[in-house]
Amino acid sequence: MHLPDGIISIEQALIYWIITLAIVLIFFYKFSKDENKEKRIISIALFSVFTMVVTSVSVPSPLGVPIHFFLIPLIAILLGPLSSTIVSFITLLMQFFVLNMGGITSLGANFIVMGFILSIVTYEFYKLFSYLNKKVAIFGSTIIGIMFATFGQIAILLISGAMNFDILLSTLLPFYLFISFIEGFANVVIITAIEKIKPEIMEINQI
Repeated sequence: MHLPDGIISIEQALIYWIITLAIVLIFFYKFSKDENKEKRIISIALFSVFTMVVTSVSVPSPLGVPIHFFLIPLIAILLGPLSSTIVSFITLLMQFFVLNMGGITSLGANFIVMGFILSIVTYEFYKLFSYLNKKVAIFGSTIIGIMFATFGQIAILLISGAMNFDILLSTLLPFYLFISFIEGFANVVIITAIEKIKPEIMEINQI
C-alpha cells in the first residue's frame, strides 16, 4: 500500500503533508495530558520497531503477489487511534530512510491511508462491536479498517489521475480483502494471548 514518490503531484502531496502534521500535533497535545507518558513512549517505540520489521517482510500468497501485513489495526485496539497513527508515522519514516520503501513526498498520503484512516476506522468499529463480542469486534474492525484504508488509497490514486477506477477496484480490493481476513484472525489470536500473558498492556489508557 506504499505509494512511491512521483505518483501524486507536489501540490497534492503538500496538502497531505499539512493534514499529517496537524494530526501529529493533535497527538502531542493529547500526549501532554497523558498520565502514562513513560509507558506510552516505551510502547510506541517498541511497536514502531516491531511494525517496521513485520511490515517489511514479504509473505508469499496464493494470489501470486507477496503480502505485507499492517499491524496498525492491532496497535489501534491496544493503545488507541492517535497512538497507532504515531507508530505509523514513525514506521513510514524509518521504512523510507532505512529500507527505501514508499517515498518522502508521498509519505503524507501514505500516512493518511495507513496511519489515520486505518487507525480511526478500526478503533471506532472495535468500540462499536465490542458490545457484542470482543473477538468478533477485533476480527470485524480489522477487516473494516483495512477496507476503508483501501478505499482511501483508491481515492488518492483517482484524484492524482494515476489509475482508472475499474483497474483499482479489480486489483486492490480483492487483494486487501484477502489480507484483512488473515490479519483479522491473527489479531484475535495475538490480543487473546496478550490478555493472558501480558495483561498490563491492555491496561494502558487509549488515546
